[in-house]
Amino acid sequence: MPDSRETSARRSSLKSLALSAVALPVAPLYGVSLAYLAFHPRNRAQHGHPRDFGLPYVDLRIPFTSGKYVHAWLCPGSDERVVIVGHSLGMNKGRSLAHAKFLHDAGYTVCLFDHRNHGSSSDDRSFVGLGDRFASDITAIVSYLRLRRGYGSAGIAVYGFSFSCFSSMWALTHEGFEVDALVCDSGPGHDVPPLLRRFLEAKELPLPALLSGEPSRSVVTSVLGNLGMAMVRAQWPPPAVGKFAQIPLLFMSGERDVIVPPSSVDALAERFPQAETHVLPNAEHLLGLQTDPEAYANVVLDFLKRALG
Repeated sequence: MPDSRETSARRSSLKSLALSAVALPVAPLYGVSLAYLAFHPRNRAQHGHPRDFGLPYVDLRIPFTSGKYVHAWLCPGSDERVVIVGHSLGMNKGRSLAHAKFLHDAGYTVCLFDHRNHGSSSDDRSFVGLGDRFASDITAIVSYLRLRRGYGSAGIAVYGFSFSCFSSMWALTHEGFEVDALVCDSGPGHDVPPLLRRFLEAKELPLPALLSGEPSRSVVTSVLGNLGMAMVRAQWPPPAVGKFAQIPLLFMSGERDVIVPPSSVDALAERFPQAETHVLPNAEHLLGLQTDPEAYANVVLDFLKRALG
């Protein structure tokens, strides 16, 4: 005879399965809403400010269309070396202040920005073409700094984190966009659909208990991955030609990253002969600087010194 605990566990499992089956008709709709939420997060609160790190700053509003702008903090340093710093999916530029601090301490001008739909930047309710839209945030910043802020002759690097790594690289497909180096932390990976699935598994995206069991969970996951790719609407991985084959690239991945594992980053980096890769020991997703601040900063600064001078 099974004991009471086994019986209770079996009943709980059957109940969960039954509830998930009942919720199955809702699963595709939730997958659609989750895909939209991933690129249009609700929480827009800033996490920190330059003054918290003793950084000088100027507030910038850089237009990306009529009445819409990307918000940025410009932390002046060298007139000849500039690093444009992004952020991860659903976050904002405040999360990258510790990175801005070690870059500014090394003499670089640093420009931190919020992608559209994030932080203090304007909303863009578009559902498709998001790859080009997020990439154009970066191209607008580079153009603004070169033409309006006196950095026309500066060496410029773009520094992405997870989600913004994809935007940073995809910006290279935009005509007239010129930078001197790319730094990518915790991405990008070779494939996009698994990335969205892993965000869900890591609880970076909300999943109600009613949809967390099978078969509803698989439906939500499938819709999220496939629709997310359709919304981005970008050829990935990009071809290793033109600017993609010329600009110095640094890909850093955490040894314990389960969202964008080193194997996925390495698979992408292998396409580009000029790319450098560095695995951060014991680091999880986006936690390389926190895990070993000195070693992390040394890797980035060594690369930038060689790339920008």
